[in-house]
Amino acid sequence: MKPAAMLDESRDPLFIAEEWMESGKIVAIATVVETWGSAPRPVGSHLVIDADGNFHGSVSGGCVEGAVISEAADILETGRPKMLEFGVADETAWQVGLSCGGRIKVYVERLG
Repeated sequence: MKPAAMLDESRDPLFIAEEWMESGKIVAIATVVETWGSAPRPVGSHLVIDADGNFHGSVSGGCVEGAVISEAADILETGRPKMLEFGVADETAWQVGLSCGGRIKVYVERLG
């Protein structure tokens, strides 16, 4: 049995990103950099996205993931990173799934 502290590399988004890049895919990574209040994922959580729209990992769950994946498509094309913020103060909070009162900041950048 593996110690709890050991990561299963086959499931870790960072290892998935590395595999995708080694196979020639263009990859973006989204990282939770700040949270306030009730947030579904902790700081340091990752979501990796390729140019075909495949993704692995999680920065929040629900509709936030969809919004991050959509932004990642633009970032993959332009190469310009973005800082995204989702929360109840945002008019789209109900649409992106953070109506629980929390807020998160997610940094999205292209790798490689």
